[in-house]
Amino acid sequence: MRISVDTDKCVGGGQCVMTADDLFDQDDDGIVVLLDAEPGADRLPEARTAARLCPSGAIEVEE
Repeated sequence: MRISVDTDKCVGGGQCVMTADDLFDQDDDGIVVLLDAEPGADRLPEARTAARLCPSGAIEVEE
């Protein structure tokens, strides 16, 4: 699995961090920071949920 984020799309909603705080963080402006671009397969459910909940569609998960 590979996760990518588009920081230009991010609106700082923070849903990703609330869903998977070991995969995502936010900088001082609230913009997403990807902590682990290639987590183990066991993290797929949380990564998918974070991508689905992202209000701006800034997160993509490739399996």
